[in-house]
Amino acid sequence: MRLFDKQADYEAFERVLIETLSIRPMRVLSYCVMPNHWHLLLWPARDGQLAAFMQRLTITHARRWQAYRSLVGTGHIYQGRYKSFPIQTDDHFLTVCRYVERNPLRAKLVKRAEDWRWSSLWRRRQRDAESREMLADWPVDRPARWTARVNTPETAKELEALRLSVARGRPFGGATWMKRIIARLGLESTTRPPGRPRKRRQAGTRGRR
Repeated sequence: MRLFDKQADYEAFERVLIETLSIRPMRVLSYCVMPNHWHLLLWPARDGQLAAFMQRLTITHARRWQAYRSLVGTGHIYQGRYKSFPIQTDDHFLTVCRYVERNPLRAKLVKRAEDWRWSSLWRRRQRDAESREMLADWPVDRPARWTARVNTPETAKELEALRLSVARGRPFGGATWMKRIIARLGLESTTRPPGRPRKRRQAGTRGRR
């Protein structure tokens, strides 16, 4: 469903985001608001902070979105739990930031990623402190010529790995780090093939038609 039709819709979402940050503190590292969805790259300081932040953000935005359109009580705006996955703070983190900030260019909404007004890439390029105020420092150094890097297409392998993490909630990082994080957070299910597990045939039995 298209969530944002005009500039005022995007501005309203950003106001809700800034308001939520004042009530439920959170480090926002990168973000991008698209016509029918949005991405947030967040860095919680403690357990439970992410869930509290996302609950406040989505409920507040949904209520105001419906009230503005006189659609209160007509159904859900956000259905089901938000999708999230842990990210290793190395080049994998930069890959995710690039993916988030490159969204409007990938969708052919702009000719250059930095021209999309509703993203962290645009905000960080502004000279006034107010535009950058809601963005936190990254846990890794931002590479030189970052904007040029965002405007460079990802490889098919990068997109496939990242989209798998988005779809399954699988940690995104190196093999050793992933193994450790999966065990620590109990995310073993994110590495199994989708669908119900196949039943094992008992020894000494034969299938019949």
